[in-house]
Amino acid sequence: MKKAQLEFLEKFMGTFCPTGFEEEGAAVWKAEAEAFADRTWKDVLGNTFAVINETGSPKVVLAGHVDEIGLMITYANDEGFLSFQTLGGWDPQVLPGQRVRIRTKHGDILGVIGRKAIHVMTPEDRKKVVTIEDLWIDIGVADKKEALSLVEIGDPAVLDYGFAPIRNDIYVARAFDDRIGAFIVLEALRLLSKAKPSAAVYAVATTQEEIGARGATVGAFGLDPGVTIAVDVGQATDTPKMADAKIKHGELSLGKGPQVTRGPNVNPILFRQMMEAASTNGIPVQIEGYPRATPTDGGRMQVVGAGNAAAVIGIPNRYMHSPCELLHLDDVENASKLIAFTVAGFDAETSFIPE
Repeated sequence: MKKAQLEFLEKFMGTFCPTGFEEEGAAVWKAEAEAFADRTWKDVLGNTFAVINETGSPKVVLAGHVDEIGLMITYANDEGFLSFQTLGGWDPQVLPGQRVRIRTKHGDILGVIGRKAIHVMTPEDRKKVVTIEDLWIDIGVADKKEALSLVEIGDPAVLDYGFAPIRNDIYVARAFDDRIGAFIVLEALRLLSKAKPSAAVYAVATTQEEIGARGATVGAFGLDPGVTIAVDVGQATDTPKMADAKIKHGELSLGKGPQVTRGPNVNPILFRQMMEAASTNGIPVQIEGYPRATPTDGGRMQVVGAGNAAAVIGIPNRYMHSPCELLHLDDVENASKLIAFTVAGFDAETSFIPE
């Protein structure tokens, strides 16, 4: 990956974007897009758009969601400890002992997710699965009055983790799900801006995917595309204890190429075009069979309006929905190239109607 793109990715991954509060990441994404897109704008749900060749055909929408799973403050008790609920699908087992960054009207403040210490648990307590109700956030205050002078009900929070290399082009961060998808569609648009495609190509950093792909639904409805390509993370199955996952998802590994979904959520002609683009341009890919609508932006965008030719691409991701997700930069670059080469092959006569 070129130095400029890696620097942008590091900056973008450091933004604060829990579901429903995506403004910071959207602003960074939009500023980057303005360097090469013909036009950029936002809609009422916070979706951020960039387009090239707006009068072209067919109309293609590339979508990656900018929102991340997070937390929301819901209550402060008399001692000033904060209760919270989740923004998106957390495994509560990974939350105890984590540092959190709470976004308040006074700025960000640091807190810690607390739980009864193991030393004072009964043997029965130690066997129980942790629930959100067992946890609280400690911001080091004296009482409820002080807590509510700093934090308001409804303030969002994220776990306080950054973006860093491990080795061999494998990186760790919170929120690769799915800031990496929003990064990839913008990189694909950058490549296409130099290729001068026949298609009108829109890249969209969508919002609220983690609570039902709400941003993508509205964004696609407003654009009425003929083709949609959603980019998200996918379940890597190359770690221990994944035998059952391999049966369900297949053998999906870091560094062996982006996952290309095949199934009812994907137009068969578009799928074959992607496979041809991958073969012609030496891009490694991994196929995932998915026998229903995917739980991604692609699952919603496919059936907006009169429907469209849809595809779903995934970046193999270890430890999804944790503060320490892992992926390989080669998969990121290859996903951008795969999209660009595929879309560059479209023209006004391209038909996606299955025969």
